[in-house]
Amino acid sequence: MTHLDEQGRPEPPFAADETATLLGFLEYQRATLEWKCAGLDTAGLRATVGASSMTLGGMLKHLAFVEESWFSEWLHGRDRQPPWDTVDWKADPDWDWHSAADDSPERLRTLWQDAVARSRSLVVEALAEGGLDRPARRGWPDGQAPSLRWILVHMIEEYARHNGHADLIRESVDGLTGE
Repeated sequence: MTHLDEQGRPEPPFAADETATLLGFLEYQRATLEWKCAGLDTAGLRATVGASSMTLGGMLKHLAFVEESWFSEWLHGRDRQPPWDTVDWKADPDWDWHSAADDSPERLRTLWQDAVARSRSLVVEALAEGGLDRPARRGWPDGQAPSLRWILVHMIEEYARHNGHADLIRESVDGLTGE
């Protein structure tokens, strides 16, 4: 049974196997981002802090792209899908971050939620094909490919780092604080 904390986030299991623990921590981090972005309008998702141009809307779009990139492109070797496939990433490597200002809050949330749902399915597929040791179908130029385990740990780190940014931005918007 999953225990939810006071913000409705699923607590990672206290005693589980490696797969359940990694997936539990990733789901917790995803839920933290969702909590930090909940209820915000366009202005709230476009707010910045200090000298940084980082926004919560940009974070949602960036993490949607990161989900798609690691779980679809790297892990399964699939081609980039819309809206990511038409971007000239060499000309604009931060497109995901700053183009979010052109998207509605609903579009940003849907883009992220859909990417997360696809990622969950792709992880289940990869687990069935070889478990946490299953190598990604794409790798680095030297031929090395990360395992599903490595990708999950990387995604936990990616969310945790950005959730720290999200804390500061959300507090600046309406004073919401916490973890």
